[in-house]
Amino acid sequence: MKYMSTRGRVSGIAFKDAVMMGLADDGGLLIPEQIPDVRAHLEAWRRLDYVSFAQQVLRLFIDDIAHEVLDGLVADAYASFSEPDVVRFAEVGDVTVLELFHGPTLAFKDVALQLLGGLFAHILAERGGHLNILGATSGDTGSAAIAGVRGRPGIDIVILFPQGRVSPLQELQMTTVPDANVHCVAVEGSFDDCQSIVKSIFSDLPFKQRYSLGAVNSVNWARVLAQVVYYGYTSLRFDKAPAFCVPTGNFGNIFAGYMAHRMGFPIERFILATNANDILARFFATGDYARGSVHHTHSPAMDIQVASNFERYLFYLLGEDAGRVRTFFENFTRTGSASTGAPPKDPLFLATAVDNVSTEATIRSVHQRHGYVADPHTAVGLQAASRFPDVRPLVCVGTAHPAKFPEVVDAVLGEGAARHPALDALRGKPTRRVVVPASEDAVKAILRQLGD
Repeated sequence: MKYMSTRGRVSGIAFKDAVMMGLADDGGLLIPEQIPDVRAHLEAWRRLDYVSFAQQVLRLFIDDIAHEVLDGLVADAYASFSEPDVVRFAEVGDVTVLELFHGPTLAFKDVALQLLGGLFAHILAERGGHLNILGATSGDTGSAAIAGVRGRPGIDIVILFPQGRVSPLQELQMTTVPDANVHCVAVEGSFDDCQSIVKSIFSDLPFKQRYSLGAVNSVNWARVLAQVVYYGYTSLRFDKAPAFCVPTGNFGNIFAGYMAHRMGFPIERFILATNANDILARFFATGDYARGSVHHTHSPAMDIQVASNFERYLFYLLGEDAGRVRTFFENFTRTGSASTGAPPKDPLFLATAVDNVSTEATIRSVHQRHGYVADPHTAVGLQAASRFPDVRPLVCVGTAHPAKFPEVVDAVLGEGAARHPALDALRGKPTRRVVVPASEDAVKAILRQLGD
């Protein structure tokens, strides 16, 4: 299996090189040159546990790591999860919540980043050298990425997060990590500013190569690939093809589901759920992709106006025409907006936006009716699911443990409604971070200190 860029100027890349490249060298995103067809395997795969299923799916995309080595990396990635089968299913009325937050940082990002950390370490052990990981987080990616590589030899990790725009516990999960290879950077700006700085630095190819930069954000194909697994696995737990409702800001999680559908897993359709930062919902309604002001909401991991993984979906929507993709994003970069000219004629997707009032109401009603405590992001998904009652069976993706957002959950349900001992233990621990302006030069200066 080889990989190519959505912008057409990078191709024939092996998987390990794709992992290390992160953002494609032409500024696009890497995708597989062919999408495997899994339909002949489905009946046999229904009987597999999660780890065994993941091993089979990943083998289809990774042919430059020996199967027994890859299988070991997958098993090691999920050994730290508290749920025996990695994921858990909870019935909440007529919706099934796919709980993905039973990893070390209590967020769905662990599913991918525990594996990515092992892949980085494996490749570096083979090739030698040092890797400086640069990432941006709107909440959960940072702590999950740090958990995946903390203390690993040959790796430093620099995580940018918007100052004051992640939950206090999310920040503590990053800044209390004592390992010397972890560097937390609070940026005086929004997550979009953080993400823009990261993409700009990766586009500076001489700098990227000199300082051996690696990516942990979902621009890295390995992130998306690990997420494809849980959509396929879940789809085989139903007698009838389910739909998925996905709370999303960066389009990475829902794009993984889209890839699972293209591979032939039985998935009926997707409900895309945004918060007030509704650039994706607006696109599916109008065909216009237009940057707006970033709104600070109860679901901060979705406070995003530029969805980095949207480019991968657009590549397929535009008939795999890399030239049209380049033109689209050149227009967007120059003007802050671009358009396909009409709403996408894609029956797979429904889309809706959920505000803070509806998020609170959903947390309250779901608890009252079903005894279930949802974090604000999952609540966005559950509210969106309730707007499409005819779309059943329906799986809502549960993205984070509610204890990560006590400011919201406790305000709605009462003090102590959202607690977890691992998070309680963080309070009062010493923290480490630096604060910088929303400047590419300021972040490059940090990376130069690591590399010089």
